[in-house]
Amino acid sequence: MAEVINMPRLSDTMEEGTVASWLKKVGDKIEEGDILAEIETDKATMEFESFNEGTLLHIGIPEGETAKVDTLLAIIGEEGEDISGLLNGSTEAEKSDAISEGEDTVEDVSDVDFDNSTEDLPEGVIVVTMPRLSDTMEEGTVATWLKKVGEEVEEGDILAEIETDKATMEFESFQSGTLLHIGLDEGDSAKVDALLAIIGPAGTDVTNVAKNFKVTGDMPKKESKPEPKKETPKAEVKEEKPKVSTSTSASSSTSNGRIFASPLAKKMAEEKGINLSQVNGSGENGRIVKKDIEGFTPSAQSASLGKFVPSGQEDFDEVPNSNMRKAIAKNLAKSKFSAPHYYLNVEFDMENAMAFRAQYNSIPDTKISYNDMIVKACALALRQHPQVNSQWFDDRMQLNNHVHIGVAVAVPDGLLVPVVKFANEQSLTQIGAAVKEYAGKARNKKLALDEMEGSTFTISNLGMFGIESFTSIINQPNSAILSVGAIVAKPVVKNGAVVPGNTMKLTLACDHRTVDGATGAQFLQTLKGYIENPVTMLV
Repeated sequence: MAEVINMPRLSDTMEEGTVASWLKKVGDKIEEGDILAEIETDKATMEFESFNEGTLLHIGIPEGETAKVDTLLAIIGEEGEDISGLLNGSTEAEKSDAISEGEDTVEDVSDVDFDNSTEDLPEGVIVVTMPRLSDTMEEGTVATWLKKVGEEVEEGDILAEIETDKATMEFESFQSGTLLHIGLDEGDSAKVDALLAIIGPAGTDVTNVAKNFKVTGDMPKKESKPEPKKETPKAEVKEEKPKVSTSTSASSSTSNGRIFASPLAKKMAEEKGINLSQVNGSGENGRIVKKDIEGFTPSAQSASLGKFVPSGQEDFDEVPNSNMRKAIAKNLAKSKFSAPHYYLNVEFDMENAMAFRAQYNSIPDTKISYNDMIVKACALALRQHPQVNSQWFDDRMQLNNHVHIGVAVAVPDGLLVPVVKFANEQSLTQIGAAVKEYAGKARNKKLALDEMEGSTFTISNLGMFGIESFTSIINQPNSAILSVGAIVAKPVVKNGAVVPGNTMKLTLACDHRTVDGATGAQFLQTLKGYIENPVTMLV
């Protein structure tokens, strides 16, 4: 059966998109994971991946044209399949939009099937669906509700905390009214655009609204036939937009012998292995909230004690995969098995770099790390070797003239890659400040979406853990990733004599489709010049 693909919402603020280029044409075979088109949003030009297989039967938006989110973008189905009904349905949907804007247009909805149960929504009722809070998000989990059914909701209030594939974000309401219905319980997951909540005038009966939405999926599922319009007032179906803020849940609850904590705090404590009985709550009536878990430091006694398991008894703990962990598994597996990786290993003399850093940090109020120096050196080297700063498409390569360096940051749930934009144009202190800020935001799950998008090259550093050498999986759509090891004191040969020295091992993983071996080697030679003679980075 043919699938209708609509203009996606690729950023939290995106309202319309422009098709920069189609990478498939009508009649082409489409596999799941194929890039259909490049879409320009309000923040960046991004690849749009197909989650369906079949033949591209129709293109709804030509290259260079702009359309609102949810406009018909393409239709994928079986070769030769009749899609005239779907195209007519698109036309009817446009007429429906015209009616909602007050135009005198009458449409025929006699062929629309709503299981004979859908009624006009009560006036003033707004259906809130699961938002797309990141460009790769396919489903979300409600970590905690900060409003209860029956409570008044003002524009700007935080409705819930939603876990995505990248972070747990607070979800702000852009509507005012009474919370009439909650579609997902805490801890439950659902696909993007599933029913999340219903807001409207107090006392409004929305039982049928919720029931019909769940059963038929026709109100307001994005890839379905248009909702019928009548002369009576209609509800507005809106997708809420995300906003990260610092507010936390603080509901009141106390009882003898019971520990009170927000669902998100419980989840974080479970993931980190923290005993809630050892945490002091800062919420109302001593309730444990998110910031209590983030700031918890175990006592020496509790830190030394582990879970007791009797000798000779098998034991295990099961931890459900978070959305972030699922995304990491999917994206890295795709990269590893779709991009032909190869690895180049080098060892740099770090004597001059160590002396340079010590002298640079002697300047008052100045402190840079070795990682900051590596980011700067890579950025300068990439400007000279655009092939390494590239991106692969089936019919072409994109050589980027801008340099955006992704810096891998370990977080409790997995891994995030904030991006230092235009790193070649920034000073060492600016890079250091940016990396420090992003690392803090990443660990506190406060990174904005545009701070994680657009990297052209990635650096992963495990040197601070004493790892001397390792390999990384390329962070697609990048063509390479640099793995940085620890600085090691060892004997080295200089001028024919064995003397004390300090060296650092690095491994460059390259996509052989875009970066040949000689190209990668030349990049590392340029990088070596900057690292071993860091004063040249100041020129």
